[in-house]
Amino acid sequence: MTDILIVDDERDIRELIAEILRDEGFATRMAANSDECMAEINAEPPALMILDIWLKDSRMDGIDILTRVKRDNPDVPVVIISGHGNIEIAVAAIKQGAYDFIEKPFNIDQLLVVVSRAMETSRLRRENNSLRKRETNAAEMLGASGAFRKLREQLDKVTKSNGRVMLTGAPGSGKEVAARYIHAHSARSGGPFITVTSASIAPDHMEEVLFGRETPDRGVEQGLLEQAHGGVIYFDEVGDMPLGTQSKILRVLTEQQFARAGGTDKVRVDLRVISSTTRDLPSEIAAGRFRQELYDRLNVVPIAVPALAERREDIPLLARHFIEMFNRVQGLTLRPLSDEAAAMLQTMEWPGNIRQLRNIIERVLILGEGADPIEARELPGQTSVPDEGRVVLGGALAALPLREARELFEREYLLIQINRFGGNISRTAAFVGMERSALHRKLKSLGVVTSAKPGGRVAHFDDDDLDEGDLDVD
Repeated sequence: MTDILIVDDERDIRELIAEILRDEGFATRMAANSDECMAEINAEPPALMILDIWLKDSRMDGIDILTRVKRDNPDVPVVIISGHGNIEIAVAAIKQGAYDFIEKPFNIDQLLVVVSRAMETSRLRRENNSLRKRETNAAEMLGASGAFRKLREQLDKVTKSNGRVMLTGAPGSGKEVAARYIHAHSARSGGPFITVTSASIAPDHMEEVLFGRETPDRGVEQGLLEQAHGGVIYFDEVGDMPLGTQSKILRVLTEQQFARAGGTDKVRVDLRVISSTTRDLPSEIAAGRFRQELYDRLNVVPIAVPALAERREDIPLLARHFIEMFNRVQGLTLRPLSDEAAAMLQTMEWPGNIRQLRNIIERVLILGEGADPIEARELPGQTSVPDEGRVVLGGALAALPLREARELFEREYLLIQINRFGGNISRTAAFVGMERSALHRKLKSLGVVTSAKPGGRVAHFDDDDLDEGDLDVD
C-alpha cells in the first residue's frame, strides 16, 4: 500500500510534491480543500497524508482535518507542511497526532526521508493491527477421509476468488474453521477476520454494532464492518439474524457503503463476506423468516461441511490433535490414544460433531491420571467394557435366541466397521478377518447395503434383496 494523499491549496505545490513522489514509485492523489480531502479519505483511506496547515476557501484548516483524520483513521500517518510555520503550530500539530512537521520551502531530500519513515510506520502499524485482530487459536483443517478431501478441494477453489461463500452443516461440524481456512489461504490473509454472531444483534442496536457510531464526546467508534476492512466478515449462523437486520445488511452488500450511527460521512469498506447456517434457509424463506434477496446475495458459492459421522476415518487423527493441543495450551498430560479407544471413538454417536469430540478429549485428560495410553473404558458411556475383555449384553439382546442375537450382533458390528472405514469393503474385510467375497455374501444375507454420501459411502440396513454389485464400493 503506497497511496499518498497530498492536500494543499496551491496547485503548483501539490503537483510538485506528487511528481517527486511518483518518481520514487509512490501512487498519489491530490486535494485542494477540506471537502475534496474528506471525499478522498471516505472513498479510500490513504497510506499517508501530506497536509498543508493553511487552506484557502476551505471549511476546515489543516489542524481541523488532522483532528478528524486521527479520530476516524488513526492508522494513517499525517505529515504537516506550511509556509507560515512556527514552533507553536508544529507543537499543536504533533499534539494532535501528526507524524512530523516540514516547513516550506522544503528540502526534497528531507521530504523523502520523512515520507519513507512515515510509510514504514504505517506498514508496521497495519501489520500489528492485523495480528491483533486475527484469531491465533483457530483449529487446523485436519483429515484424510473422502468427505474431508472433497470439502478441502472446494475450499481451495474459493480461496482464489473473492466470491461470497455460504457454509452449511450441523452444529459443531467446523464451519468457522472452514471460513478461517478460506481467509488464511486467500489474498486477504493479511487482513482481519471478524466474526458476527448473528443471533446476538438486536435490530435496535444493529447500526451501532455493525456500522459503528459518531458522538461529540466519544468521537468515532468503529463497527464490525469497518473493523473487517481489507479482510473477511463472517456471519455466523446467519439464519438467526433478525429480519430488520437482514434488510440493512442487504443494503450494505448492494451499495458497498454505509454511514455510522450519528454520522453523515459515507464509509466505504473492502471486505469479503462468508456466512454459515445450520438452518434450511429455503424453508425459512418460505416461512417469511429470511429474505430471499439476502439469501441470493450470500449464497453465491454454497459449500456443505460434513458431519463427523460422515468422516469417521478422521476421528483418531482429530483426537490426537486435540490431545497435543490441550497439552500445549493447558499443560494437560500428553497421553497416547490406544487402538481400542480410537476404535471406540469411531463407533460412537456424534450429535455435537467435532466440538463434542474436543470436549470429550479435554474431559478425559482432566480426569485421567498418569501418562498411560487413553483406554476405551475412560470414554463416556463405555464403563460396561470390563478389564477381562468380556462384553456386557444389553437386555434386548440377552432376551433373544442365539441365532437371532448372533445375526443382530453381526449386522450391528459390520455396520459399525464399514462406517468406521468410510465404506471401504476391502479395509473392513482385512480388519474383521474375512475374505472380501465372503464379507460381500455376509452383508447381503444380513441386508446391509451402502449408499453414496458426499466424499464417500455410508452403510445401513435394508430388507430388500440387492445385487452383490451394490456393495462394491472400493
